[in-house]
Amino acid sequence: MTDTIFDFNGSKNAGWSQPLPLTENSSSHIPESLRRNRLPDWPRASEPELVRHYTKLSQKNFGIDTGFYPLGSCTMKHNPRLNEKIVQNPGIDRIHPLQPEDQVQGLLAIYYEMQEMLAICSGMDAVTLQPVAGAQGEFTAIRCIQEYHRERGDNHRDKVIVPDSAHGTNPASASMCGYQIIEIPSAHDGRIDLDALRSAVGEDTAAMMITNPSTLGVFEPEIAEAAEIVHSAGGQMYYDGANFNAILGKTDPGRMGFDAVHYNLHKTFSQPHGGGGPGSGPIGVKDHLSKFLPTPLVGRKELPHGDIGTVGDGFWYHWDSPALSIGKVQQWNGNAGAVVRAWAFYRRYGRDLEKMSEHAVLNANYLRFRIMNPNPDLNIHAMPIEGCPAEVVKHEFTLSMSPLKDATGVTGKDVAKRLLDFGYMAPTLYFPQIVPECLMFEPTETESKEVLDKFAEDFHAILAEDPDIVLNAPHTTPVGRVDEVWAARNLILRYPKDEPSS
Repeated sequence: MTDTIFDFNGSKNAGWSQPLPLTENSSSHIPESLRRNRLPDWPRASEPELVRHYTKLSQKNFGIDTGFYPLGSCTMKHNPRLNEKIVQNPGIDRIHPLQPEDQVQGLLAIYYEMQEMLAICSGMDAVTLQPVAGAQGEFTAIRCIQEYHRERGDNHRDKVIVPDSAHGTNPASASMCGYQIIEIPSAHDGRIDLDALRSAVGEDTAAMMITNPSTLGVFEPEIAEAAEIVHSAGGQMYYDGANFNAILGKTDPGRMGFDAVHYNLHKTFSQPHGGGGPGSGPIGVKDHLSKFLPTPLVGRKELPHGDIGTVGDGFWYHWDSPALSIGKVQQWNGNAGAVVRAWAFYRRYGRDLEKMSEHAVLNANYLRFRIMNPNPDLNIHAMPIEGCPAEVVKHEFTLSMSPLKDATGVTGKDVAKRLLDFGYMAPTLYFPQIVPECLMFEPTETESKEVLDKFAEDFHAILAEDPDIVLNAPHTTPVGRVDEVWAARNLILRYPKDEPSS
């Protein structure tokens, strides 16, 4: 296969120009300054050649459909194909956001049911489906908290507390709302340091942002006490739902003392990540924050008996606006495709979603055990150490590759690059930053024991390899090791050609 579409040697001038206009004056309305003075440098390729070229390029891409994808804190798991069939139903995929309510009762019913489902499983009182990303959900929730304080006259509350293990989007979202960020250190076991929290809270505390289980993959057993500390100071508790996959059906943020939460439908509820989008990051809030939710929500009212025959379930669904709404945070009404896929996932499994969490936790603990207990006959240079000491982890776990780096010079990044040669997506690298040479693994509930066993076997093989092989990995990928700093500073945004074609 040729490297680029410009390398084809098709027939002379084939594909290089558009057909001539039907009339001589067809382009007369185009200003002279915008007209081409030479033919565009299009590739000399036929349509079949172009199709084959891009198809072959697509086959070089890696995704959850092609291999194991243990990307920690992102929950990269299988997305049931049934969901795709449902969302492609003509009654759903051809709806316009400006259609009147009487023409979209089915979609509004799905929205309403998703609002209810998310509220129930999180222990919240109200939900909006409008945010289209987890970080946007964070921002939206913090804005609701901000308006809550303003209505009470607490304009002096200008600080948001985050632990040093927090997702980077947490302080970024709060900062976008104008808050100062107070970072508190974790305790020696990676969990919340309550003494540090007590020292940080005060009359200027607006909120604390935290996820549970944490990014280290461990549950915070003192989360209720932490919530009491923040609430006693007049602050609010925000729950980052990135790790919700670990607790669904077992507990919920409401019971832990949280006032607001965002969900990642593209993590916990099987919406595909979509190559960086589209996603969906709905938020749920307790009742005292509900009047600030972005508009619109979906409400319903019971129909008079005589009208029931015209509507499926006897309710009329409608767009509703909270009293003191912060306004819209997205142009339309949320990512409808993501909502419908998540609804299909929920409808298919119902209460069995609890088993999803059980299997996710089981897989994480099994993989951790397999990695930390290699075959004694292997000549491993150095074993990793636990990123956080815990008898049981939840959906994910962290390992520090510092012993390997000290023994051979091989870093966590080198190991991650070498895993690509074995046909795996590398785990999350160097996060959280409190774990040196960190690798974060999240196998999810969808992977089999055989896949996990093979991954552990290959991981051990890398630890026993000649360090020079690992240091220069990857060796088999279409693109080798990239100088990421240089690439970030020297963006190439168009195909570089030496000379324009005449």
